[in-house]
Amino acid sequence: MKMLSVADCVAKWGVAERTVRNYCAHGRIPGAVLKGKTWLIPEDAERPVRINRREELPRTLLERLRTEKKLRLPGGIYHKVQVDMTYNSNHIEGSRLTLEQTRLIFETNTVGMEGGTVNVDDVVETANHFRCIDLVIENAARPLSEAFIKELHKTLKNGTSDSRLSWFAVGAYKKVANEVGGQPTTSPDKVASAMSMLIGEYNRTSVKTLDELLNFHVAFERIHPFQDGNGRVGRLILFKECLRCGIVPFIIDERHKAFYYRGLREWPKTPGYLRDTCLLMQDDFKAALQYFGIAWENEMK
Repeated sequence: MKMLSVADCVAKWGVAERTVRNYCAHGRIPGAVLKGKTWLIPEDAERPVRINRREELPRTLLERLRTEKKLRLPGGIYHKVQVDMTYNSNHIEGSRLTLEQTRLIFETNTVGMEGGTVNVDDVVETANHFRCIDLVIENAARPLSEAFIKELHKTLKNGTSDSRLSWFAVGAYKKVANEVGGQPTTSPDKVASAMSMLIGEYNRTSVKTLDELLNFHVAFERIHPFQDGNGRVGRLILFKECLRCGIVPFIIDERHKAFYYRGLREWPKTPGYLRDTCLLMQDDFKAALQYFGIAWENEMK
């Protein structure tokens, strides 16, 4: 297919050069690719539809996420969730990518580097985590299942160096015993039954409180069903279940990593450690919802 330059599209669509470049950088033109510093755009590409945010975007969170995802809308709550959650969740687990590098991967599918090196797995898992968030949004209203949890893990670890190891199970429960924070976890031979029991008990009621979600999260992390990626999968599940149950979501940021880990260790003896950390992060998310004009109280479906 013939590819057009930015200048060609400026003439074709009657818009400013900066507008065309923004469309490309934010992924709003399917098939547009960056070659060096030059954007190449498919000849049959159509100008993205301009969105009147005030009149056309839904006010509830889940519908807003779904709409902005479908429209590839830059700068909204979907964009913020993708970048902030991916950066922080990966950083908690040791990723060395910066927030700006994470943002660049999401917006342009490129990696910025200045005088250093980048771990390939960090890049792959960042791109994979974006897709995991999409899966969460697409499946938010469905009851939690083992199949979905395994799909999240498969998506997160696909194409990583771990996935090429014979003993590493991608999208399946662990084969080798592991520890978390120096503490033993459920042995591989008992993981399947432990997970089945955990999800069965969790799904007995549809109405959930924040503490019930946190209780599930702690139990999941203590089972530690996968060889790696348990923390990120667990936090993705938390986000999904907040959306499903009408609870304001939250993103654990790397600054509160120590408080988050302490909360996991001390639950349920001292539930306030984990609960208060999550409530603090929830306040940050409420502020973002208010900024974007999104309703949150008892309106999420």
